[in-house]
Amino acid sequence: MTYDGLDVEKIRKDFPVFSRELPDGRPLVYLDSGNSSQKPNQVIDTMREHLAFHYSNVGRAMHLLGAESTDAYEGARDKVAGFIRAPSRDEVVFTKNASEALNLVAYSFGNPAVTDPRFTLGPGDEIVISEMEHHSNIVPWQLLVQRTGATLKWFGVTGDGRLDYDPGVITERTKIVSIAHQSNVLGTVNPVAEVAARAHEMGALVLLDASQSVPHHPVDVSRLGADLVAFTGHKMVGPSGIGVLWGRAEVLDAMPPFLGGGEMIEAVWMDRSTYAPVPHKFEAGTPPIVEAVGLGAAVDYLTGVGMESIEAHERTLTAHALDALREVPGLRLIGPDTIEERGGTLSFTLEGIHPHDVGQILDDHFGVAVRVGHHCARPLHLRFGIPATTRASFYLYNTTGEIDALVRGLHHVQKVFA
Repeated sequence: MTYDGLDVEKIRKDFPVFSRELPDGRPLVYLDSGNSSQKPNQVIDTMREHLAFHYSNVGRAMHLLGAESTDAYEGARDKVAGFIRAPSRDEVVFTKNASEALNLVAYSFGNPAVTDPRFTLGPGDEIVISEMEHHSNIVPWQLLVQRTGATLKWFGVTGDGRLDYDPGVITERTKIVSIAHQSNVLGTVNPVAEVAARAHEMGALVLLDASQSVPHHPVDVSRLGADLVAFTGHKMVGPSGIGVLWGRAEVLDAMPPFLGGGEMIEAVWMDRSTYAPVPHKFEAGTPPIVEAVGLGAAVDYLTGVGMESIEAHERTLTAHALDALREVPGLRLIGPDTIEERGGTLSFTLEGIHPHDVGQILDDHFGVAVRVGHHCARPLHLRFGIPATTRASFYLYNTTGEIDALVRGLHHVQKVFA
C-alpha cells in the first residue's frame, strides 16, 4: 500500500498495536488519532532503553548516568526545535501537555509580578478566542477574566465550519488572540497569518493551539506569525505527559515563572529569588525526562517518514473520506465539505441516531475505533445545535480501505436503527 510516496504497509509494521486481533478475529481500524495517536516501536524502544540503562535526574548529578540523562533530555529539545524550525532551542519549553502550555501563557496576563505593558490586564482589556476552541483554550481565559475583570470575546464559526473572521473583533484593547491552528472537531485550518497581522497591528500577542497541526503538517513557527505556539506529544506518535510551548525569546523572557521549585531558579534567599533563563525558568522540579526522550524519538520517526509525505497522504485519505461519506444517507458533516484548508478530521451526525450508539456499534461489530461526544468543544456543538458528534481522524498509518470499513459500518448502524 503506497500513497503519495508513503509506504503505509511498512509504516504499519512499526506500530505493534496493528498486529493484534480484536475479538472474533477482526482487525483494528483505528480512526481516533485526533484524540491520541498510536506509538511506533522506535518510540517504545527508545523510552524502554532510557529507563533501563540511562535513567537519572537531569541537570543535577555529577555522574555518568546524570550526564547521559541530561544529554538525552536536552537532545530532545534540540530535536523539537529543529522539527518546528524554531530560531533557538531555548525557545522550546517542555510542559506536561498542551493544556499546561496554554495555562502557562494565561497565567502571565494580569500577573502583578509582570511590568511589561503587553501583559497588564484589567477591566476594559480584551482577550479574543474563537467558538471552535478546545476547552483547553477556553477555560484558562475564562478563569483569567474572572481574576482580572477583563473581557472575553470570540470569533464565530460559519455554517460550513470556517472561522467567521471579523477583524473588528480585535481592537486596540485586545491583549492576546488565542486560536486553534487546526480545529480538533471541524478539521478547519484557520487563516493564522491574517489574524496575526491584525493582532500585531493592534499591539496584541498571538497564541496558537497547534495540537492538531504540528503532528500532520510541516510547521515553521518563525513563519506562522504567532508569538507563542502550544502542542502536545501524544498526538504525534509520542508519549503522553509531555507537551511543548514555543515562544519568541523576548516574549518568554518577559513572562513570569508559572511554577516555582528546583531547577527554575538562579539564586534563592529567604525573602526573594532570582530565576534561571528560559527555557528552564518554566521547568520547575523533575521534568518528564523519559517522556521528553520519547518525544525526541517521535520527532525522529516523523522526520524520517517526511512531514510533506504525511500531509499528502492525509490529504488523499480526507478526499476519499469526504466522497465516501456523501454516500451515507442521513449523514450531516459538521465542518468543511471540501479539501481546501482542512485536515484529516471529520465529524458528523447520523439522523435519528445518537453518536454514542454509532461509536459502540462500529467498535463492537467492525473493530472501528472512532471518537464520540463533544470532543472537549461543547460551545462549538452548541453553535450547531447538536449535543455530540462522531469523529473520525486519520494519520500516517491509515488507509482508504479503513475508511471504506467505516462507511460499511455506518450503513450497518442505519440498518440496526431502521
